Amino acid sequence: MLNPVTWFTSLPPEWTTFFISMIPVTELRASIPIGIEVYHLAVWKVWILAVLGDIIPAVVILYLTPYVHKWMIKRKFLGGILTKKLESAEKAFAGKYNKYGSIALIIFIGIPLPMTGSWTGSLVAFIFNIPFRKSLPLIVLGVCMAATLVTLITLFAGETLRWLF
Repeated sequence: MLNPVTWFTSLPPEWTTFFISMIPVTELRASIPIGIEVYHLAVWKVWILAVLGDIIPAVVILYLTPYVHKWMIKRKFLGGILTKKLESAEKAFAGKYNKYGSIALIIFIGIPLPMTGSWTGSLVAFIFNIPFRKSLPLIVLGVCMAATLVTLITLFAGETLRWLF
């Protein structure tokens, strides 16, 4: 059950690649290697499917988070906890965002490390009150950067392993 390749085995490889990109734990960091190395799809097709699959949840998160936040703030218990956590997170990261500006969000999403994808980047954009119209292009740029890096790493690693073994 923990292998994302098996979750969508009844679907065509293109849809599997697309849907794996939408999962917060895997995102395109897993869908690109799976699409290229497991399903042997064309590199350009995998890149496009992974980027689109990664961006869709970000759009939903960016759009819905303000409404969920307003609803949660009205709840006695959750409102206080949420407010404190958001203030704490904003204080912890405000210096970096203020220093580097929009490029910080692009780099945060674009460097393919755990917990730095579009899902987290969308929440970061909300915490820093970056408007939807400004944050979405930044997130798209970060996702494109991550997709390019993961694709290059996958191609290099795959060829190197095939050469060695």
